[in-house]
Amino acid sequence: MLFARIVLLIQIAALVLLGLAYFIRPEEMASFSGALLMSAAAVTEVRAFYGGLQLGLAAFLAMALLRLDLLRPALTLLVLLYSALAVARIGGLWLDGGAQQTFNLYALLLELVSAGLAWWALRGIQRGN
Repeated sequence: MLFARIVLLIQIAALVLLGLAYFIRPEEMASFSGALLMSAAAVTEVRAFYGGLQLGLAAFLAMALLRLDLLRPALTLLVLLYSALAVARIGGLWLDGGAQQTFNLYALLLELVSAGLAWWALRGIQRGN
């Protein structure tokens, strides 16, 4: 149970930091991946999707720390989300020629590690540890 809570705390911290960064400085954050935001609508989309979604996910994870009945669903959500991101990123790297995409390779590593840690924490809860 302690490991699961530590995983959630790390995820909350990362999601809050990234969510705020994408909400406050969307152009700079998008440029790390090579994306250019060419209109006000694009900037708003990044603020909402990359900023708001990450902040909302962090809020749910924080609720799961306070309510133990949400701990398993929160970890399950993290496993599914990070696994889906990793699979989609692998597909994108394959389709778009990913050998030189340093940003996406690091993002893939982060997604795989995050999914693995959440899965490990979930397995620990299911075994009663």
